[in-house]
Amino acid sequence: MDDPRGARPGSVPGGAARGDASPVGVPAGAVCAEGPEADASAVGVAGGLPPGGLRRVARVVLLDPDDRILLMHGHEPDDPALSWWFTPGGGVEGDETREEAALRELAEETGITDAELGPAVWRRICSFPFDGRRWNQDEWYYLARTRHRTAALGERLTDLEVRSVAGLRWWTSAELSAARETVYPTRLAGLLRTLLDEGPPPAPVVLSPEIV
Repeated sequence: MDDPRGARPGSVPGGAARGDASPVGVPAGAVCAEGPEADASAVGVAGGLPPGGLRRVARVVLLDPDDRILLMHGHEPDDPALSWWFTPGGGVEGDETREEAALRELAEETGITDAELGPAVWRRICSFPFDGRRWNQDEWYYLARTRHRTAALGERLTDLEVRSVAGLRWWTSAELSAARETVYPTRLAGLLRTLLDEGPPPAPVVLSPEIV
């Protein structure tokens, strides 16, 4: 599972290791961009990223029957006041595909196992500090649907996740647009509105890089 910023634990910023720290979404002020798998240069940020490989991350844009999106509420482990909302998901493990990682992470973080996974709709590359370390991530966002209208945190959280994830809730597009809280990715309200109005894009939309 991943932490608030949408990142997952890894032994080093570029390599995920189960049970290690996991960035919860993206820190306040972070700058994240979407780009080809593990290829920062393809999105024009090769020279801007701090040293370290890119951690492969799969995230889920989970919608319920009312078109509400499920977001998790994360914060810095030692500073609950520094908080943000982010989509479920985490690092790819071993030889699993991103799609497999997306469904596994969703089940671990929320207990939801009936989700129908659709196509990747957005891609971004992020670099941000969390829990005293630097995280460089290549994130792919997959559209998914569930019949559930309620959700609760899963029971398979790491120690760091227990210390940095406060809960989750469903958001309507209107609620996201009016939100004053920090949400990642930073343009999620508009991205969701477009997704609901126009459907999945023919190819994943590459978001602007975010480096903090």
